[in-house]
Amino acid sequence: MLTAHQIDQVVAAALVEDAPWGDATSAAIIPAAATATARLVPREAGVLSGGEVFAAAMRLTDSAIVVDLAVSDGTAFRPGDALAEVTGPARSVLQAERVALNFVQRMSGIATLTARYVVETAGTRARIVDTRKTTPGLRAFERHAVISGGGRNHRFSLSDAVLAKDNHLALLTAGGRSLTEVLREVRSSLGHTMRFEVEVDRVDQIAPVLAAGVDTIMLDNFALPELREAVALIGGRAIVEASGGVNLETVRAIAETGVDLISVGALTHSARAIDLGLDVVLAP
Repeated sequence: MLTAHQIDQVVAAALVEDAPWGDATSAAIIPAAATATARLVPREAGVLSGGEVFAAAMRLTDSAIVVDLAVSDGTAFRPGDALAEVTGPARSVLQAERVALNFVQRMSGIATLTARYVVETAGTRARIVDTRKTTPGLRAFERHAVISGGGRNHRFSLSDAVLAKDNHLALLTAGGRSLTEVLREVRSSLGHTMRFEVEVDRVDQIAPVLAAGVDTIMLDNFALPELREAVALIGGRAIVEASGGVNLETVRAIAETGVDLISVGALTHSARAIDLGLDVVLAP
């Protein structure tokens, strides 16, 4: 869940980066007493995310700015819709504009792309989930945007769950140790609330991993026939996650194999920003 503290911390840093000594242009051109009203308007269709972040950029620039959010995160919009209205000192509105737009455009792009994946998998059991392939410092914002688009969050950080991947397994089984044995040792060392997931890249790894009592098995870059075979082999004894080779053209077929989760790094590392503008409608 995106908190007010997280929003203010990240947005404040961005505002300092963009105007460390103020906005030279607005100070030179715009009268100090001028006020303005502007609307957040999309140039293309999409799904909104980051409304509160947009409002925070305005508020932290100048507490005299008033932001009226017309729709909530997760709302689909069309070109020309009024998503928010901003009223306040004109210099401050213009100073905050770029940072406010950067965040809401990026977050809405992620939400919009996520919503497309969710639509593609409708009617299947598969949930679309994100990964840790996020922009450093912006993970909370980008993960919130995935939720806005109808997706789900994977572990938020390395601290949240145990996920043993190929490099972990290579080190654990060095010297010929049994995969099941080492995974059981890991399982026994964990607290009762800690989830345990293991990545496999071959069908023959599934049985020894299942024998260790893990919670989730990630099938990495499996072909469709292998995915179906793996789902049948696991037989509901663990959550099944598919990863690798996922795009809008392949995700439906992957979902139809019966997997529970489909993790998609592209949701956060490849989403295109949505074109949103802040249009001044009243400048006395």
